[in-house]
Amino acid sequence: MSPAPDGQSRFVLVVAHTGRNDAVSAAQVAIEQLHSAGITPVLTASDLEDLRAHVSNQLLTASALENVKVLESDCKMTDLELVVVLGGDGTILKAAEIVREHSIPLMGINLGHVGFLAESEREEFAEAVHRVVERDYVIKERLTIDVAVIVDGKEVFRTWALNEATVEKSASERMLEVVIEVEGHPLSSFGCDGIVMSTPTGSTAYAFSAGGPVVWPSVDALLVVPISAHALFARPLVVKPNAMIAVEVLQRSSGDGVLWCDGRRSWQLPTGARVEVTKSATPVKLARLRTSTFTDRLVKKFSLPVAGWRGPDESSK
Repeated sequence: MSPAPDGQSRFVLVVAHTGRNDAVSAAQVAIEQLHSAGITPVLTASDLEDLRAHVSNQLLTASALENVKVLESDCKMTDLELVVVLGGDGTILKAAEIVREHSIPLMGINLGHVGFLAESEREEFAEAVHRVVERDYVIKERLTIDVAVIVDGKEVFRTWALNEATVEKSASERMLEVVIEVEGHPLSSFGCDGIVMSTPTGSTAYAFSAGGPVVWPSVDALLVVPISAHALFARPLVVKPNAMIAVEVLQRSSGDGVLWCDGRRSWQLPTGARVEVTKSATPVKLARLRTSTFTDRLVKKFSLPVAGWRGPDESSK
């Protein structure tokens, strides 16, 4: 992909974990490099305020912030061509929430721990910014889910998730009694700590910690993973993507529940509440620099042992 023609303005949103010193320093470098390449760096108003607070501790200079525009004030959301995210998966989820309605691609540079959603690691930062300037990247779509809460037959809350929607007990000393429904039919009811309803992207997040399977992002499917269930049949499920999954908090529960979506958006669930999850028509777009396989990403992120592998015997072909 080639740069934009001369005279055509380019706007790139920079989203950083403003509570981390390394992300703040990386934000200054990204802003300066984008500006030097003729691209206008953009910040949200809240991130700009947070970054200004770091000028006094010399993590970045005030002059760097003179080159930025403020999203929705100086630059419209529809003007953005890309979002550069500096942080871990949590920061990428934050960025995805900001540009959700406009399907703007996200390029994550991992400054966190595992960072499954990020494309590049901190040592590849300079290359990533250069590739942004050159528009030398490919776009991959990730399945997302729509989530609705129904109480007394009325929808009281609607949101979405890239990783997962989780129905959890609201008090640690109590158990949540739920019934799971798939495609309009009840499957099983039991007591548990919660239920994770996940996308393939989220299969390496909360669902993974709860004992769910790893699902390749290219697989179109939804996951249901019970958390600490008191039941003989409470195995993780992989269901077709167009199936509606529902979880009802039964009246016999000893307490209310709470819905969490991507660990960012929550809603209290009284007994009798129903949570419905369906595949969303709006995917999240991730900008990728390379065509490495998901297998390679698993090995790298989890430091999996592959010693002894010799690969296919090329001489037999």
